[in-house]
Amino acid sequence: MRLLNVRTRELEEFFEKRIPKYAILSHTWGEDEVTFREFDFVVRPRRTSLKIDGCCAQALKGGFEYVWIDTCCIDKSSSAELSEAVNSMFAWYKRAEICYVYLSDVSSHELDPINEHSDFKKCRWFTRGWTLQELLAPHVPTFYNTSWHPLGFLDKNPKRGLRMRLGYFDLPSYLGRITKIPPEIISGEKNLTTPSIAMRMSWASTRETTRVEDIAYCLLGIFDIAMPMIYGEGRKAFMRL
Repeated sequence: MRLLNVRTRELEEFFEKRIPKYAILSHTWGEDEVTFREFDFVVRPRRTSLKIDGCCAQALKGGFEYVWIDTCCIDKSSSAELSEAVNSMFAWYKRAEICYVYLSDVSSHELDPINEHSDFKKCRWFTRGWTLQELLAPHVPTFYNTSWHPLGFLDKNPKRGLRMRLGYFDLPSYLGRITKIPPEIISGEKNLTTPSIAMRMSWASTRETTRVEDIAYCLLGIFDIAMPMIYGEGRKAFMRL
């Protein structure tokens, strides 16, 4: 697993028993993401972004030395590494201490996600395939607007008991209305294996992915299975799933 050091901005690789505590980013990809190829072991990142800077700043504030960001922590030119990442992603999100959900299309002026004309409930994050597991896997998803102002959080850690904050609103119920996922699944009060296969499939029915195959691959963690990536197989990927 490759992690980004939030102080040095260097990418460091860790194996199972040596993986430190880390924060993780959930977001939707834009047109000008900073990728793995733009990192250099001598000069470190050739450029950065508001997304990466904000994520690192939040991690430092929370006492974390490392973050995982899919845009720059995966070498997508390696098919073996990409396959490992896709099959491990749900587990990586679940293992993270906290998940920063960065909503780039929620205005910096929006501080109340539950108002009638809120950007929050119609943001792109709720329409993408990969973000489905990024809602369900993490123990502590925390939502931010485009200027990294916190909007609310959900703490599903059983050792601490369920905690939430979104004004005075019931966050799992609010997210349930947006996503059509039962609130007790979002809150972690019920196991992800409780709903039927058909119901879990339905959660992704209105979501989209850039690659046709990814609508199947993004569901691997939801069903707790692994399978090899075969980009080019098109809709056959869903039949394999």
